[in-house]
Amino acid sequence: MSIEQDMENGGNRLLLEELREPLIGHSNDESSSEEEVATCKKNKESHWMLYLSTFVAVCGSFECGACMGYSSPTQSAIRKELNLSLAEYSVFGSILTFGAMIGGITSGLIADFIGRKGAMRISAIISIAGWLPIYFAKGAWSLDIGRLSLGYGVGIFSYVVPVFIAEIAPKDFRGGLTAVNMLMVSCGISIYFIIGTVLTWRTLALVGLLPCLILFLGLFFIPESPRWLAKMGHQKDFVAALQQLRGKDVDISQEAADIVDYVETLQKLPKAKMVDLIQRRYLSSVIIAVGLMLFQQFGGITGVSFYVSEVFVSAGFPSNVGTISFSCLQVLITAFCAILMDKAGRRFLLLVSASGLLIGCILVGTSFYLKVQEMATSVAPLLAVIGMMVYIGSFSAGMGVTPWVIMSEIFPINVKGPAGSLSTLVNWIGAWAVSYTFNFLMSWSSYGTFSLFAAINAIAIIFVAKLVPETKGRTLEQIQAAINNA
Repeated sequence: MSIEQDMENGGNRLLLEELREPLIGHSNDESSSEEEVATCKKNKESHWMLYLSTFVAVCGSFECGACMGYSSPTQSAIRKELNLSLAEYSVFGSILTFGAMIGGITSGLIADFIGRKGAMRISAIISIAGWLPIYFAKGAWSLDIGRLSLGYGVGIFSYVVPVFIAEIAPKDFRGGLTAVNMLMVSCGISIYFIIGTVLTWRTLALVGLLPCLILFLGLFFIPESPRWLAKMGHQKDFVAALQQLRGKDVDISQEAADIVDYVETLQKLPKAKMVDLIQRRYLSSVIIAVGLMLFQQFGGITGVSFYVSEVFVSAGFPSNVGTISFSCLQVLITAFCAILMDKAGRRFLLLVSASGLLIGCILVGTSFYLKVQEMATSVAPLLAVIGMMVYIGSFSAGMGVTPWVIMSEIFPINVKGPAGSLSTLVNWIGAWAVSYTFNFLMSWSSYGTFSLFAAINAIAIIFVAKLVPETKGRTLEQIQAAINNA
């Protein structure tokens, strides 16, 4: 008998009735408020598995950052030892995004078919297989094959990690825990920038194996996503996983009943494909997710990050000082906003972030304009540094983290696979487009480039204000109901 037939024959209905039984006895309890306080205390004492599961998952996020940060500090050493031309090394650096596009396309299907843990395990194996050809490389081909493999792993990680965390976290923890995903990406990039100055490029490739190994082994000790288990009809495993994540003494009956009820409703819908995302019931969620991914990338972040040293040099400021300050500020602000995510709200952080990005672009653009016009030459470098710090601080405050958090929240579980794949693919296409054209744009007009980014960030403010809902403090089921009824 298939899973679908089992559900149609009442498997989830029986479980739903069993889960709701404990709720009936408490409905008229005069001491309900005292029980709620006791439950809150139990919840705080029982989150160790939730935190462990999040730690294991974000090892994949750190791996993403390590892959993205690897090419910058190793460029001169690899080119010298392997006698590569600038064009050959450029292929090596950029091919990561092509692999990530392929990974993004297939990530949702893999995560839906073999589970969130299965997708992370596959990605870890592929990433390990990518670092080894780089370590043993004797020429460009081996480097490119390894880098392409790493890109594929990054594409899967960038989708499945925030989705897994969003599906295991309680609503009051979801934003902060999901934001740790981007924090670890930032940490991976920054740490590789730093240790890349003291380690050889081959040793640095071996270091990239560590987060993959930790994640691969850690997956044996954490539960699968309860929502995915419920969707697949694994009732006993679903309840056991949810209980393990919430704590053995925590009453999960209401949360489990809500999940089962929601999944049962979704089972009545046909299996979603990519083309189904244009249906009216999903269109709002698709517009929000894809729009945020486009604004995140076309606001200029990938180009600025890949060539931040050159931006500081062009502005007349020491590149080493600027790059280190840039990296440290990115990590600090991302960590701070991960804490604020469930307090300030997603929408508020996005508005603040987009506004700061607009101001940062105006400051940097003004600096380049003054330099070109040979006006206020002593002020222009300082203005560029201030603008870059405002830019990266603002990006880290919201636009870097929040689109991934919202993407993991707003799609119903029956379309989360294709919708997540689409969102991830759009993000990586945008990353490639901006990183590829950035140097051409800067050659055309340095201040014109940042004026263009400023205009895009201004449009992003309007987009967030008009279309993006607040998801703070809501269950995934409540979020999707609110979007569909809007």
